[in-house]
Amino acid sequence: MANTTFSGPVRAGTISNTTGTVLGSNIANVGQVVMAQSVKIDIIGASHLNQVCAVVPANSQIVDVILNVTTVNNDGGAATVSVGTVADADAFINAANVKALATTHGTLDTEATNVGATDIQVLADFTGANGDSTTGAATVTVMYLQNNSVQDAADL
Repeated sequence: MANTTFSGPVRAGTISNTTGTVLGSNIANVGQVVMAQSVKIDIIGASHLNQVCAVVPANSQIVDVILNVTTVNNDGGAATVSVGTVADADAFINAANVKALATTHGTLDTEATNVGATDIQVLADFTGANGDSTTGAATVTVMYLQNNSVQDAADL
């Protein structure tokens, strides 16, 4: 598989030059590319803590975190997945049930709006209450805008 490397933002569209501004900034046809990283996580057997789902680059903005359960977990007790960071284990998804087919979108907090000056690891924590499951499959997808330091409209 080939790789392409570039640094955004990307300018696309038919307006090559503009004399007007939007919110005080010349941003016609300029936007960020939505990046995504997905990984299958282990939701069978005993609990698995801190499975790395993605490494999101510094100054990025996370726009969605998605947990997709494609095969139900059959633990004799509760079975859940939380998605977050080292500092906040359930920052994006808090104890989603993996005993049912479902797609869960995260609730994004401050860590998502502006990742900050340091890359962050997005982690998935699976908890099987009895640790006796023999089935289960799930994927975590993290979608983000790379190098999109979020600014207040007044700062543009």
